[in-house]
Amino acid sequence: MLIHIGFDIELAVASPTALIYMLHVHPSRAADIQGEAGERVTICPQLHADHYTDVFGNHCARVDVPQGVGKIRLRNEAVVFDTGWPDAVNPHAVTDHPAHLPTGTLQFLLPSRYCEVDSELLQLAWNLFGNVAPGWQRVQAICDFVHQRVRFDYACARATRTALDVFRERVGVCRDFTHLAITLCRCMNIPARYATGYLGDIGVPAAPYPMDFSAWFEAYLGDRWYTFDARHNVPRIGRIVIARGRDAADVPITMLFGANTLERFEVTTEEVVAAPAVAQAEGV
Repeated sequence: MLIHIGFDIELAVASPTALIYMLHVHPSRAADIQGEAGERVTICPQLHADHYTDVFGNHCARVDVPQGVGKIRLRNEAVVFDTGWPDAVNPHAVTDHPAHLPTGTLQFLLPSRYCEVDSELLQLAWNLFGNVAPGWQRVQAICDFVHQRVRFDYACARATRTALDVFRERVGVCRDFTHLAITLCRCMNIPARYATGYLGDIGVPAAPYPMDFSAWFEAYLGDRWYTFDARHNVPRIGRIVIARGRDAADVPITMLFGANTLERFEVTTEEVVAAPAVAQAEGV
């Protein structure tokens, strides 16, 4: 299948600043972008962007915003090929002991900005999931717990909410579900990393609120990373990852080093549906 993606983001700035944005499709999916033009990312006014890859392998860019700009607008549009397969499910995937894990996964066992592994959640996790079969079943049990405990509410979004806050407050948005699930996985010695990207309403009823970027997580089981989503808690079709990190602090879609106001935020994620063929009468 083909998926049309894009965004339109406008920020008002009061003084010269630097803007870092992490909005390109992740390099692991770059080959799936259709057309010679690829992604059509534009910056208005036209400002130079320095592109680089961060320590997690994400495509990032830095923009020097001079005096007098006032507003900066970022737009993108692309069509991405996707298999149309739902998230992989493997009930037989196992958990390895930390002594035997690939060293590149070990950073995803440690506490991070929003994931307080070294908190009361550590003992809670072992109390709740210590008797669940290790591996896939244990990660799924964690997702079930978070999905049932936390209520989704856009109006309650808060940038400072940590996993422990989510557990106590029992409300949040997709990043909050993700942070709590990641933390509980790490408490159980399962490497878990944060992912953000596009997730449209493909194969499911349309959600009754504006499209947004989504957050989910990946757990390392056996010899690979598997996708899990405590917010929706069902395999989904059409995830297009933008960035991965330890938690949301590593993958902000935009970061400005100065006062700014978000004035426009629109995200597009939809399946490209071919127009039906029109039969023509003979002789026309």
